[in-house]
Order: sequence, then C-alpha cells, then structure tokens
Amino acid sequence: MTDAIRPQPGILDIALYEGGKAHVAGMTNVVKLSSNENPFGPSDRAKEAFQRSVHTLHRYPSTDHGSLREAIADVHGLDAGRVICGVGSDEIITFLCQAYAGPKDEVVFTEHGFLMYRISALAVGATPVEVRERERTTDVDAILAACNRRTKLVFIANPNNPTGTMISNAEIARLADGLPRQAILVLDGAYAEYVEGYDGGLAILEARSNVFMTRTFSKIYGLGGLRIGWGYGPKAIVDVLNRIRGPFNLSTTQLEAAEAAVRDQDFVNRCRSENARMRHWLSEALAELGVPSDTSMANFVLARFASEEEAVACDAFLQQQGLIVRRVAGYKLPHCLRITVGDEASCRRVAHAVAQFKGVK
Repeated sequence: MTDAIRPQPGILDIALYEGGKAHVAGMTNVVKLSSNENPFGPSDRAKEAFQRSVHTLHRYPSTDHGSLREAIADVHGLDAGRVICGVGSDEIITFLCQAYAGPKDEVVFTEHGFLMYRISALAVGATPVEVRERERTTDVDAILAACNRRTKLVFIANPNNPTGTMISNAEIARLADGLPRQAILVLDGAYAEYVEGYDGGLAILEARSNVFMTRTFSKIYGLGGLRIGWGYGPKAIVDVLNRIRGPFNLSTTQLEAAEAAVRDQDFVNRCRSENARMRHWLSEALAELGVPSDTSMANFVLARFASEEEAVACDAFLQQQGLIVRRVAGYKLPHCLRITVGDEASCRRVAHAVAQFKGVK
C-alpha cells in the first residue's frame, strides 16, 4: 500500500476484537465458558423456525423486519415503529456512532465497558473517552464530569460486561437528566433479560428524548450464532438509524428464528431462573475457595484472584481440565477471569477444578 492510500483517522488505532476462546490444543471434549452463551441453547420453537426457513432461502428477506418488530413490541409493550433490528446489538452500536459521532466529537463509556464502544467510536473518527468506575460499577458522577459540548454518545451496559454489576433506575435517570443537550444516553441491555423484573431502562427512555436502548438475541435467547439484535428509542433517532441501515441486513432465517424465540417467554423464564440458581451457587463456591466476585446480575461471574500471575496460572490449569473461561486483561482486569454460568455439571466442574488449583481438597 502506498503512502497516498490511507484509511480514515482512528481506524489504525483499533485493536482487533478477540472473542472468547473456543478451543484448547490437543483437546476435543471441552466446556466453553468464555463467551456468556446460554448453555441450554435456543428454544425448540426457535430451532423449528430455523429449520422451516430452508424452504424460502431463494427469496430476499423483508426489508422492514415488520413481523419481528411486531413480535418484540408485543412481548415488551413497545411501539413497533420505534424498533430497529440489526446484526447483533453490535450493529446498532455501530449505527449510532455512524449517525451521531465523528471527528472532534467524543464518545463516553466506562473503563470496564464493552470493547465495541471504543472500536465503533474510533471507526468514525470520534474520540473515545474512558471514565473510571467505582468498585467495578458505573459511576454516574464520573461520567457527568467527563461530558462536555463535544460529547455526543454515552454508552453504559446495565448489567455491565465483564463485571456483572448494575446501577439502579434512579441513577440511570440522574445520568440521563444531567447530560449535555446534544448527547444521547445508550443503555446496552445485552444481559437485561437475566434480571428479574428489569425493563432495561424502558420507563426512563419513554419519559425522555435523549435515551436509547439496545438488546440482543445472543444471550438468554441462545441465538449467538445467528447474530440478531435490536434497538428502541425516540422515533427521530430510529428514523435516522434506518437511513444508514442496509435494506437486507438480516436474513429470513435470522428474522424467523428471532420472532419464534422472543414469543417463547416460558423458555426465557426457565433460563433466567436456572441461571440465577447456578450463578449464586458458583459465586458462593468460588468465594469459599478465596476467589471473590461482585454480585453479578448477568450470566457470568467475574472471579477476582490475588494477582495477574495467579489468574493466568488458574486459567492454564482450567484449560488442562478442558474448561475454557475468559481472561479479561483487555478490559483492564488482568487479575480476573470471567466465567460463564453454565449448566449445573459445568459449574460443579469449574468449582472442583479451582479447588484443585488452590490446593483445597
């Protein structure tokens, strides 16, 4: 490439995103607990819809995602006209940055926040602004202090990944009300369904014009392999995002599987209940071994070790036992391992392996 051919400013500052590890060299029977996937997979209804879609693969999909948007609206009590669907919630985050941020603008997020906030900001030439957290929890006052006339977007995940912590609706409302007039608060609700009775910030959004929320089918719905997400917010913002959304960004298979999944709330409720049960068990078991974690509201626990060296050594030991978890040094948590809450057998294997590592019989 010649010096005259250059990418847009900011792009070469992006470090490639690394997903959770899925393989261990020399081992075939491994338990993957590195990507916060639903151990029960998708619901039977979603799998049946996926199989039926094979008969229409020669047809272009809907351009307006009407049936899926209606299903999302029915289940969550929303206005279907204000729902937008994308290739995972990642694509919705990308749309927001493309539409509302650029050179000389700032995009704010927390120090242990989802890596795509920084990546999407840099991709449009905006300046990423990282704000400290308080005890691995979103600090509203720190975010407000970091905002100024250049702030265009503020991203917070609630519950947060990879910490599992969350803040109250009162704190979210205080944040929304304190932002500069030109800024949009984006509530990333990838793990919202794991919190009993939590609306993902919907009540706050409906009362304001500067709040937008994103959700995904990759976690509790068990459709990570299909990459489907959605967003909801003020009509004016959704109208802008639809102008840059590709007309066929979701396939028929994605649309039909997601519609079946969102309408199967009995499955969602069972997954939530079982996740809460095993999350509590796993966090307690690890704590008894001297490995604490914050109270997680998601489908993982962030296990804190005494040092980076101990975390790395434990990760290596777990891999030898066929257990893959996630090192999170890239999230500025080098002494931690993020462990997905699997099924009961997987959680018990993890606790047993960590006990062996720690020399506890």
